[in-house]
Amino acid sequence: MIQLEPFTKKDFASLIGWIDSEEMLVQFAGPLFHFPLRAPQLEIYLSEKKRLAYKVVDLSTKKNIGHAEIAMPIKDKAILCRILIGNPAHRGKGIGYQVVKQLLTICFSQLGVPAVELNVFDWNIAAIKCYEKAGFQLNEGNSKKRIMNDKVWTALNMTITKLQWEEKEKRLSKDK
Repeated sequence: MIQLEPFTKKDFASLIGWIDSEEMLVQFAGPLFHFPLRAPQLEIYLSEKKRLAYKVVDLSTKKNIGHAEIAMPIKDKAILCRILIGNPAHRGKGIGYQVVKQLLTICFSQLGVPAVELNVFDWNIAAIKCYEKAGFQLNEGNSKKRIMNDKVWTALNMTITKLQWEEKEKRLSKDK
């Protein structure tokens, strides 16, 4: 089990340590930061009011194992972004799904937004499956391309509405 807690300056070293290449930084953060990731970039990031940045805490060890963010560029829209399970040993265990579920609860129950979206690179199949499991659907025709080391990376857009989320949560509670 995990818990989302506010991301603070004390968490900078963990996040910086997980980002060991420019490719990983772009996968994690898009064009927001430049490699190598450093504390001054994160200080600016934390000062931006339209971001809710979290660390992902493993409740069994009380250790920071990841990062996640809700960006709110406009009043009634939330974007899940910068989701990372930092230590590869923690990946592939369903933690990303737990993170996304908690982020959606914050978006819909606390922030009251009507819809949430995210972007994910088309080659990141594990992340796409995680987001689909949480109820996100591919937003056909809404993609962005960027060049990374002479390769084209295509970012797909995925969305979920509050109604879709509520229906999925009802189905999950009935199945228990």
